[in-house]
Amino acid sequence: MTHLRHMRMHTGRKQYQCSQCGISYSINSDLTKHMRSHTGEKPYQCSQCDKDFSNSDNLKTHMRIHTGEKPYQCSQCAKAFSRIDTLKSHMITHTGEKLFQCSQCFKNFSHNYKLTKHMRVHTGEKPYQCSHCDKAFTINSDLVKHMGIHSGDKPFQCRLCDKVFSHKHILKQHMMWHAGEKPYQCSQCDKAYSYNDSLAKHMMIHSGEKPYQCSLCDKAFSQSSKLKRHMLIHTKEKSYQCNFCDKVFTGKSDLKKHIIIHFGEKPYQCNLCDKTFSHKNTLTTHMRIHANEILYLCSQCDKVFTKKSNLKRHILIHTGEKPWHCSQCDKAFSRKSDLITHIKTHTRKSPYKCSLCGENSTNNNKLTKHICIHKGENPY
Repeated sequence: MTHLRHMRMHTGRKQYQCSQCGISYSINSDLTKHMRSHTGEKPYQCSQCDKDFSNSDNLKTHMRIHTGEKPYQCSQCAKAFSRIDTLKSHMITHTGEKLFQCSQCFKNFSHNYKLTKHMRVHTGEKPYQCSHCDKAFTINSDLVKHMGIHSGDKPFQCRLCDKVFSHKHILKQHMMWHAGEKPYQCSQCDKAYSYNDSLAKHMMIHSGEKPYQCSLCDKAFSQSSKLKRHMLIHTKEKSYQCNFCDKVFTGKSDLKKHIIIHFGEKPYQCNLCDKTFSHKNTLTTHMRIHANEILYLCSQCDKVFTKKSNLKRHILIHTGEKPWHCSQCDKAFSRKSDLITHIKTHTRKSPYKCSLCGENSTNNNKLTKHICIHKGENPY
């Protein structure tokens, strides 16, 4: 009987057919196992935990989690695995094979699951939905990390500082930062990182990949955070207000740069002369003077501009010239954007409305000050 069953492997005869889906098998026991995928029957139970399995082979593999047995040894390194398919997947790291190609950008991947995850960048698919808020994620691990925000559970504490983390692997990465370890090395340049995701973001500089596309213009970005910041340009939203003056900014980093002006800090020093600057980009512009690049210098102060149009606009501060005249009254402005804001006072177009009393404001800055009155805070 055993010989007859074996011979069917050579003849290709499959006489045992599933009545549910039509798949055929050469051995009756294989059909019996298959039928459990339809019935949901799981007769094989783990004696160590409450997991059930549809066949004995899956139970055997599972038991290795409890015993720690790893019979599948890599011939190239010391790693061992409990499953043969995990070993096969691991071997690709040694061969460097990348058989799975993206049809959109032609990027290659070593594993199909990596390609599947990558494709979501192009499709925008986010199948992992948070059950507590409306956030969704492209990969399950990001959802798991996010869930820590809702639970507030952070059981992993750093022994060197007071930071706590929701996951052990995040703590491990954090510890590398303390140790100065940067195990994630860029293959294209000499940069190295403590975090793998930091390296992944950096690699996009070399590949030129910009998967995050703006839906309102043709701009694309390498990181989702940069796209979010860009979107504020379209919405005109300015959420970050300076506590020392009435200026508001679209990004937190812009506010931080601005705050330095009030404290008079100039942490960026030129290594060729004794000049210091409040901002890094101002130092970069200054360095062009030493490089003998064509720059536009203001004759009234020490400001330097890379574009002639920017210098012209700046000169108006010194001359007091106000070329932008209001057609409704005799007011004039040095900048067009200031005129547009002023025009709203005539048209009574007030897009900024207080949610507490209904009062309208012509700009977000005035609304923010107005809300402070409701809160009992000093708006100035």
